[in-house]
Amino acid sequence: MHVATTVAEMRTLRRAMSGDVGFVPTMGYLHEGHLSLVRAARDANPNVVASIFVNPTQFGPGEDFDRYPRDEDRDLSLLRDERVDVVFMPSVEEMYPDGGSTFVVVEGITDVLEGAHRPTHFRGVTTVVAKLFNIVQPTRAYFGQKDAQQLAVIRKMMRDLLRDIEIVALPTVREPDGLAMSSRNAYLSPEERQAALVLSKALGRAKELFDDGVRNADPIRSAMNDLLGAEPLARVDYVSVADTETLQELETIAGNALVSLAVRIGKTRLIDNVKLGA
Repeated sequence: MHVATTVAEMRTLRRAMSGDVGFVPTMGYLHEGHLSLVRAARDANPNVVASIFVNPTQFGPGEDFDRYPRDEDRDLSLLRDERVDVVFMPSVEEMYPDGGSTFVVVEGITDVLEGAHRPTHFRGVTTVVAKLFNIVQPTRAYFGQKDAQQLAVIRKMMRDLLRDIEIVALPTVREPDGLAMSSRNAYLSPEERQAALVLSKALGRAKELFDDGVRNADPIRSAMNDLLGAEPLARVDYVSVADTETLQELETIAGNALVSLAVRIGKTRLIDNVKLGA
């Protein structure tokens, strides 16, 4: 396994590859969700590249960039075990030379949900993903469904910029008790870890109502908010029942819907989602 820390090194290694390239961009502190993406890339491509880069431009003021969990030695060991060919681990200075003042902005679907609560977040995501795609030149890129809005934003960016990289989405990987795997779960105390189960329980309640024939979105939102409100450690940022493509809130679910939520458990902000009708 090669480790590239500069753009020049990564491009040299890329030029030496023949055949399709599967790419898994990450911010490190890998868990089984990340590794499921790596395995899917390994199964479908003769070459696999993963990146580890904690991207500062997608963190807002007062967010957790400085304390975001990092363990590069462990990450590299896990990727080596999964037979990754190249790991791209650039510095901030490498990705943003001279500070960087050029950004890629996707409008519309970035104004709601995460974008409404973290106004500069998606500008940072789309910019770094566009840069990584330019450097790695993948055939396919792999993302988890847990970050459903990010996935929708990246797909729209690809369509708008006429890029032919295939975006592959894989299901959210969960702990046995239902908690969606996330690097930020490491922040949770044992009591908070138990309280965090309220996210998947709220999503489960939404699915139960949908399966029982409820198509009005308001009762689904209300039931979720009631369940979340009963957990003392939970503070709700948003509960959403939205169109799966535009992410605009629905009054009635006519086909599919994306049910998503962001909840703070103590000082840790967690997100999760489920698709209805999928």
